[in-house]
Amino acid sequence: MNPKYSFIIPIYNEEKSIPELYRRMSAVMEQLNAPTELILVNDGSRDRSLQMLRELHEKDPRVCYLSLARNFGHQIAVTAGLNFVRGEAIVILDADLQDPPELIPDMVDKWQQGYQVVYAQRIKRHKERWFKRFTAYVFYRLLKRLANVEIPTDTGDFCLMDRQVVDILNSMPERNRYIRGLRSWVGFPQTAVYFERPPRFAGEVQYTFRKSVSLAVNGLVSFSKVPLRLSTYVGLFAAAIAVAMAILVLYWRIFVPNSPLTGFTLILVAIFFLGAVQLVSIGILGEYIGRIYEEVKGRPLYTLAEVAGFKNVASRK
Repeated sequence: MNPKYSFIIPIYNEEKSIPELYRRMSAVMEQLNAPTELILVNDGSRDRSLQMLRELHEKDPRVCYLSLARNFGHQIAVTAGLNFVRGEAIVILDADLQDPPELIPDMVDKWQQGYQVVYAQRIKRHKERWFKRFTAYVFYRLLKRLANVEIPTDTGDFCLMDRQVVDILNSMPERNRYIRGLRSWVGFPQTAVYFERPPRFAGEVQYTFRKSVSLAVNGLVSFSKVPLRLSTYVGLFAAAIAVAMAILVLYWRIFVPNSPLTGFTLILVAIFFLGAVQLVSIGILGEYIGRIYEEVKGRPLYTLAEVAGFKNVASRK
């Protein structure tokens, strides 16, 4: 019998959190009173995480696991889980327990009411630095304003998706994946459940500032053409500034011949300004061209080193 509910959890160096994660997930699975599967995706962990997943699979047949051949990143690990999932309702959450499993029954209630995407929306973050809270606040609102689809603010990958939505996501060929944007793009009835995000249960933060910036850039580039248009607007602005400067220089030459602003300093400032505009524009173009380059290579999204708990593995991606 195929499970009714599936849970996908990427794992990267989470040996300290796995026992508590399993305990709380087991309680939720028992509460749902339906066939379930727990898919744990080892994303190239360097600690004992993989060994612990093997032990959980031997102990509990509901636990399935995938082990990627190296670290491919959070979004790809989630994608791997989506490729193997079998349930009618699929929940994605993180292993650090900042996505509380106890919220899942509320998501299931919304799904049973007819919503095909139920996302968890944060109303408060506990024990996070002000800088992270501030940058997250700015990014989500900037993305909401610039994206060509309605992406809810203050939401991560913690969500429930209907089987129909997951099938569509699995059919999408793109490689630079931003799951929270893709689930909005597909449409279908969507709603939120609200929660206060608790602090990390144990271990070190795996999503570093560099990874967060990379994910933010990926989200902006994947769902908005505004950065490309911004290059045009900045170029036009620079051209207007150049024309104004030329008029001013001509005025100073005629009416203020001894003005120091008509010499080397003004020329140097203009060169630096135009050079900065050109470099920023090239950088924006590079982001889009880099994604085209990744797409046309056609490499697989990930490689698997070990799989357990699934039937007909050979027929899957």
